[in-house]
Amino acid sequence: MVRREWTREELIVAFNLYCRTPFGKIHIRNPAIIELSKAIGRTPSAVSWKLANFARLDPALQSRNIAGARHGAHAEEEVWNEFSANWNRLAYESERLLKKITGHDFGDKDESDDFPEGRSRETVVRIRVNQGFFRAAVLAAYDTRCCVTGLSIPQLLNASHIVPWSIDVRNRTNPRNGLCLNVLHDRAFDCGLLTITPEFRVKISPQIGKGFVDKSFQVLLRQYEGTSIYRPRRFVPDENFLRYHNERIFLKS
Repeated sequence: MVRREWTREELIVAFNLYCRTPFGKIHIRNPAIIELSKAIGRTPSAVSWKLANFARLDPALQSRNIAGARHGAHAEEEVWNEFSANWNRLAYESERLLKKITGHDFGDKDESDDFPEGRSRETVVRIRVNQGFFRAAVLAAYDTRCCVTGLSIPQLLNASHIVPWSIDVRNRTNPRNGLCLNVLHDRAFDCGLLTITPEFRVKISPQIGKGFVDKSFQVLLRQYEGTSIYRPRRFVPDENFLRYHNERIFLKS
């Protein structure tokens, strides 16, 4: 049998699936892997192996000596680097390709009635698609649990931007600019009442203690002061992003 090389489009959707699949679920029985394999005419084994090849390029896994496949093609490195250089563009392209190949919708169905035609609607659709990718990638990286409390109810979890969406356009979709936080700690993080240090420890703003000393504050916030967060299996937060939040957003006094 003649070996069929992977196309760029196939590699891009495979990388998308790598981003949104928890590390422990990269195997041939995963329904998403089976579905993609059927859509592109490959075996589940071939697709799961390709995802494992992407894992070998992940710095987070390399630093923790969690190896993916030992060998991979140069084309995989090119796709990895292409995403890293422009997460916004490749996230959107990969979501659209995944929809085209599998038939899944990613948030832009029947939106023609909600938004005006032309550039405005296109911009909103692109933002929504990219937000969906970012959430899926961040939650998968943290095995769908809050990095502070360990809460694992998806409906109560947010993919929180470390450097705000409005400030850093280039890294809006970069999973390394994300934390998985429950809705309360997500809000506290956005307000600067809580931060994560570059050493990956929780820090609570002293501003809270000045007027909020009820039992709920002690249980929900104060008890986590100084604790280490649960680190993601991939896409570990960039220390520069954490430092920005510490210095620019966190309320120090």
